[in-house]
Order: sequence, then structure tokens, then C-alpha cells
Amino acid sequence: MDNFLAHILVVDDDDGIRSLVKKFLNENNYLVTTADSAEDASDKIKIIKFDLIVLDIMMPGKNGLEFIEENKKNLDTPIILLTAKGEAKERIEGLEVGADDYLPKPFEPKELILRIKNILDKTKKTEQKRIIEFENVKIDLNKLLIIRDQKEFKINTTEKTILEKMINSPGKTFSREDIGKLIDLDKERSIDVIITRLRKKIEIDQKSPKFLQTIRGAGYVLWIE
Repeated sequence: MDNFLAHILVVDDDDGIRSLVKKFLNENNYLVTTADSAEDASDKIKIIKFDLIVLDIMMPGKNGLEFIEENKKNLDTPIILLTAKGEAKERIEGLEVGADDYLPKPFEPKELILRIKNILDKTKKTEQKRIIEFENVKIDLNKLLIIRDQKEFKINTTEKTILEKMINSPGKTFSREDIGKLIDLDKERSIDVIITRLRKKIEIDQKSPKFLQTIRGAGYVLWIE
């Protein structure tokens, strides 16, 4: 993700800060959209896919933390919080609810640029893991597709969520409880059915799986290395 392609949402109720941040980001080849409230930001993320959000914590109406809480289930965009110097409690809460970084006000614009670049670089490396090939199998999480022996198998969003987690932790055993929490499902039988469905798309021999294996009494593991 080169920075001239990155689209950033700046959310702050202070007109001066919004204008300053937008000007500096534009000068560094970022595309910028602004919002003056959490409500305004919520409306914009529904219609635009942003690469990163710069979010002020203290705003009238809904604050930044409430914005994250309200949208985190459907929002995978990295977030940098802007905080006042004395807001240690809010910074910790922000990181706990899903923010990726924070920057105390007042801040040097160059430091904001560096933090943005670091996060986008990490995001790029993560996205590269969304297409993975091993032996005769290719998994493309972007296209929701598994290709095995030149045959294409579509996967749904539930299967994608499980595969994405396993791909990012190869060799790690995931219990049924782990998977259930991941996809918001608490029925073990239903989880087994989903894994069986995935095996049919990944494995040549589902009865003797080579990649998506069962660890008796523990759960499931994806071997791709």
C-alpha cells in the first residue's frame, strides 16, 4: 500500500486541527476525508473504505471510544487516537477496545506521518498473507476462493474468518471454543460441520487430512509450512 493510494479519515471536532492534519497529510500524498463528529464518521465509513482513521477521543456527543465500540464489529480499519496529554486512562481504554496507536496533543505533524506509515506498512504485510499457496492449494481470502488442483471452491465469510485466523497462526491448535468465539457460534456440532466443509475444499482425502487436521481432545490446526 503506497502512501499515495492511502485514504485516511480524520475525525476531530476542532476545525483548526482537522484543517492542519488534512493539509499536512495531503502534502505527503495521502488522500484525506474529514469528519467533525463520531456520528459524521460513522456515516462516512458506511460508504467509503478507508485505509486508516485518525480519531480524536474527546468530542461532544459520542466520543472516540464510543465510536470504536459502536463500529468495531464491522470495522477492520486501523485507528490512531489523538488524546490530550493527561488522558492516560482514555488511551489505555482506547487500546483495549481496538485502537492501534495513540498520539498526545499537541503533536508534531511529522510524528503523525511516521506513525501512519508504520501502521500502513504493517497492514500491507498482513494483507499479503491473505493470498497463500501451499502444495496444490491456493487460498485467496480477498476473492473468497480456494483453488485446489485447478478446481475452484467458493468460501463464505464464516469460513474466511476461520481460515484467516489459522493462516496468521500456522501450527496453532484452535479449540472449538476458540472458533466459536471467533464466529459467534457456541454449538460444537455446527463448528465441526464448518470444518468438514472446509476440508472438502482444501483436502484431496478428507478422511486423512494433510493440512486441516484434528488434534484429538484439543481442536483443529492448519499445517501450511
